[in-house]
Amino acid sequence: MKLPAFLSLLALVLLEAGTASRPKGRKRRDQTNEEGDSYAVLNLGNYVPGLDNYDEVIDLSDYEGLMDYVDQLPEVKVTSLAAPTQISSTQSTMDPRTLSSKPPVTKPTMLGLPGSPSSHDLPTCLICVCLSSSVYCDDTDLESIPPLPKATVYLYARFNRISRIRAGDFKGLTKLKKIDLSSNSISSIDDDALLPLPALQDLILPENQLTALPVLPTGIEVLDVRLNRLQSSGIQPAAFRALEKLQFLYLADNLLDSIPGPLPPSLRSLHLQNNRIETMQRDAFCDTEEHKHSRRQLEDIRLDGNPINLGLFPSAYFCLPRLPTGRCC
Repeated sequence: MKLPAFLSLLALVLLEAGTASRPKGRKRRDQTNEEGDSYAVLNLGNYVPGLDNYDEVIDLSDYEGLMDYVDQLPEVKVTSLAAPTQISSTQSTMDPRTLSSKPPVTKPTMLGLPGSPSSHDLPTCLICVCLSSSVYCDDTDLESIPPLPKATVYLYARFNRISRIRAGDFKGLTKLKKIDLSSNSISSIDDDALLPLPALQDLILPENQLTALPVLPTGIEVLDVRLNRLQSSGIQPAAFRALEKLQFLYLADNLLDSIPGPLPPSLRSLHLQNNRIETMQRDAFCDTEEHKHSRRQLEDIRLDGNPINLGLFPSAYFCLPRLPTGRCC
């Protein structure tokens, strides 16, 4: 068979095949759903687009039934939704009645504040910090010594507004070894305020307004009265002689015009700097009648910041292991 005849036969076969596969017609079939509402289904049969019908356009203009299903959709009303209220985990698990029945919490009232109870109205360990035998009342606006537990050994009441130490403030505190009242406003101490303290060793009173010293317990080892207004007339004669255990005596930055004495043999350090001392007695440190006497322990004497010329009193130092610190000429 010649080639032109074969191609003609092949074209005829393809034309007949396309005609056979063309759908006889497109029908609209109505169906009903479970609720009985009708909707349209487009039946395209076995329609398969081919090379000869790819440009055929399906006419859907007569399929108005396609809109039936849309018309039967339930109407949805859109409303603005309020922001959900946030509920904490605590509120979600607790009964509201429980919250309303909870009593209000009140803070402890500090002593010395306007309108607050006095020191005798509240337990001291509610205002201060009591740890074992130590009581810490620093910076609590105290205006007086609070009543202390009988077992108190160490008292710290610094940076307050205490103006006076009265007789009876330390009554019954036979174990009290240390009192630190630095940076208050103490201007006076009753003479019998400290005598009932047989165990007292350290009396720390710097940065106050003292002009005189009271009678002191004989067991004191450290006396710190720096930065006060202490005058020589405010120290009783022989005030330190009875203090047989006194080792450290700090009287710097006061208004003293003489060296207090006589001093106990136990003294190791004497600070008198920044006072008004201009002169001293020959026996201020040594016993001039007993030249064999020596003070081996008194190695720290400070007189700097005073107008005294230490070079004018050489006989006052022969018993000392070290010369005082101060202006020598």
